[in-house]
Amino acid sequence: MTHIHIPFRNDIVGSFLRPKALKEGRQAFEDGQITAEELRFLEDEAIVDLVEKEKKNGLHDFTDGEFRRAFWHLDFLAALTGCRQVSVKAWSVHFEGKQPKATTFRIVGKLDFPEDHPFLSHFCFLKQLEDKDHIAKMTIPSPSMLHLMTCVREEHPVLPDIYEGHEDVLFDDIVRTYRKAVKAFYDEGCRYLQFDDTSWGEFCSKDKTDAYRARGVDLEHIKQKYVEVLNDILDEKPEDMTITMHICRGNFRSTWFSSGGYEPVAEVLFGHCHVDGFFLEYDSDRAGGFEPLRFINGQQVVLGLVTSKAPALEKKEDLKQRIEEASKYVPLDRLCLSPPVRFRFHGRGKPSHRRGTVGQNPAHPRSGR
Repeated sequence: MTHIHIPFRNDIVGSFLRPKALKEGRQAFEDGQITAEELRFLEDEAIVDLVEKEKKNGLHDFTDGEFRRAFWHLDFLAALTGCRQVSVKAWSVHFEGKQPKATTFRIVGKLDFPEDHPFLSHFCFLKQLEDKDHIAKMTIPSPSMLHLMTCVREEHPVLPDIYEGHEDVLFDDIVRTYRKAVKAFYDEGCRYLQFDDTSWGEFCSKDKTDAYRARGVDLEHIKQKYVEVLNDILDEKPEDMTITMHICRGNFRSTWFSSGGYEPVAEVLFGHCHVDGFFLEYDSDRAGGFEPLRFINGQQVVLGLVTSKAPALEKKEDLKQRIEEASKYVPLDRLCLSPPVRFRFHGRGKPSHRRGTVGQNPAHPRSGR
């Protein structure tokens, strides 16, 4: 695969709709009707089935659909040393419609990436499905999310003594934790890692940024620190590993929590962040125009033009026209195409930290997407 540039010209964000059999299995596990091992087997079946479909549909990379997670971000973050998932009265942001189950996480001690983090075994399962034409892609929440959810969204942040009033110590430990995470995934054979990040989507929203500033949050400082943290992590990335960033405005049952074009973050993020590529939502008017892409500084740009929120297929001519518009700001050879994110919250609030191997090559029911 080394002769093909990552991200690929046709790529994916990575999350997929959970199959009915898996949703029913997770509910049965929470109700005490099946064991953790039985749920893991259902997850294995669904993932192998999904990967087969990803390959058959012409993708060069594949993901596990995030099928082992209750939430796209909390499962990873809560499993870090020094973090704990907690119940709350309301979700940390308001979606335009139905709301996810209210839960979040807290920093309760010194941050670190544990050697037995469950996402490592998730990737090891996926890695075994690689072949000479297809590579496994792992998705994890961006380091920005670790700070955003605990220190920005929270009106009255609660931090342990080691971090209370010591912002630099907290950011240094976030860098150290994510450096260890990147190395751990690399050591397991991961060569394509994606940071999923909703912070920049929030910083594009005038309503949200006005509310943050009214609370005294210095958003310009926060933006700068997030880019510095990302670059400090990426500076130690192995040369043969690709790390991209997916910027999301939230998606729960095709609703969202942020609107606004990329202009408010374009210069600081596109112009200075050292990721290898950006996955950008562009399937609705909420994302604005392509003008902010003028700040792109050598990265690949994956245009999320193919909507995942409506059943109608885009016309080929319309996609070509929009790509041509984007090419005014980024050379065509650095533009790629993908759908944006689909459902990022998979339902129930309890994380599913399951280990497993491909094992016995079971028959895989055609569960669909």
